[in-house]
Amino acid sequence: MLGRKMEKFKFLKHTADIKFQAYGKSLKEAFSNAALALTAVFSEDEIKGKTKKKISVLGNDDKELLYSFLEEIIILVDTKNLLLGKVSKVKIVAGKLEAELLMDRTENYDIRGDVKAVTYNEMLIEKKAGKFMVQVVVDV
Repeated sequence: MLGRKMEKFKFLKHTADIKFQAYGKSLKEAFSNAALALTAVFSEDEIKGKTKKKISVLGNDDKELLYSFLEEIIILVDTKNLLLGKVSKVKIVAGKLEAELLMDRTENYDIRGDVKAVTYNEMLIEKKAGKFMVQVVVDV
């Protein structure tokens, strides 16, 4: 279909925790959409990115990079009271992910939940038909 937008992410059933899949035309886009899905666990509000934050994480493989990237976002929520509005830039090279995040203060939004940690449980990174899918379970 012409003009049809790809779904960014969706939540799946999980017994105790929260599981989601995020999609993208590139691995960078799938990671960015996973970060947006993670933010949706914290708040249903549309977050306005007012504060620019640069992060850099390391990983031995793509799963470690995804894990570290999402954990860094949780740390920003927990320690700096910042929610992600948009991932404006992502660069993945040789076990290093660098990203520029647009964030806003948590007090400006209704917070509905808390995320304790990202898990490796059921984590997937797949490429099919030129599109990427990442699956993540977070401990709540």
